[in-house]
Amino acid sequence: MTFTTESPMSTVEAESSFAPPVNHVVQTIQTVISSMDADNSALENQTEDTWKFQYGSVEVVVNITGVEPSDTFTVFSTVLAAPFKDEAKMTRWLLEKNAADTFEARYAIQNDQVLVLASRSVEDLSPAEISRIITIVAAIADDNDEILKENFGA
Repeated sequence: MTFTTESPMSTVEAESSFAPPVNHVVQTIQTVISSMDADNSALENQTEDTWKFQYGSVEVVVNITGVEPSDTFTVFSTVLAAPFKDEAKMTRWLLEKNAADTFEARYAIQNDQVLVLASRSVEDLSPAEISRIITIVAAIADDNDEILKENFGA
């Protein structure tokens, strides 16, 4: 009887069959954006990790830091820039919306701007999730930017 210490599978066979190809996430992002970008306004930066496109009255930014499980997929849209009027009331409005109306997205204030944003790790990110996150951020931003400007823009 002979025993072998070598694995019966090759290195390629041993890799997870569930792991997406390296370009899978990037290709899915591009496909989703092209389906939502009615004006064909999408721009991709030279490092191939950030896309911008117009959705209704807002610009949506999609960024991926890489394709490793620890990398991040982020979608955001600026809906209001400072100065703000009645900032306390606006903050309360944003927090109430976060609790009830934003699904996987959320409102945030960064660099004197109100954003709608969603972010998650790339690990196990499916095409359906990519589509859903981009759609949610774009729709919430487009539906609420004018309300925010009218009520809280200075």
